[in-house]
Amino acid sequence: QVQLVESGGGLVQAGGSLRLSCAASGRTFRSSYAMGWFRQAPGKEREIVATVDWSGLRTYYADSLKGRFTISRDNAKNTVYLQMNSLKPEDTAVYSCAAGPEWGPTRPTPHDYDFWGQGTQVTVSS
Repeated sequence: QVQLVESGGGLVQAGGSLRLSCAASGRTFRSSYAMGWFRQAPGKEREIVATVDWSGLRTYYADSLKGRFTISRDNAKNTVYLQMNSLKPEDTAVYSCAAGPEWGPTRPTPHDYDFWGQGTQVTVSS
């Protein structure tokens, strides 16, 4: 099994920054897994934020988030991070970490990922 635990969410003013962390564990977790961050705002579908391949060298970002968000990973710690800068009220959502067997350069969907964390709330006030 694979367990993913997110942390780092909270309340921040517009223009501020947050760094989310996702710690992975479990007997079947592999550092070769692709990792991703998705988010879901109230009344909206879950959407992709960013993904990273096993090496940390290849990444994918939602077009609207490029330049503000940065995904990275530390395989020695089995942890993936999401640095979020210049936050806007429309970034308010539950952010969830996910792990999957393969990374791809095209727009990923939640169906590409097998394991999910519980999510962490990010609220950006105006």
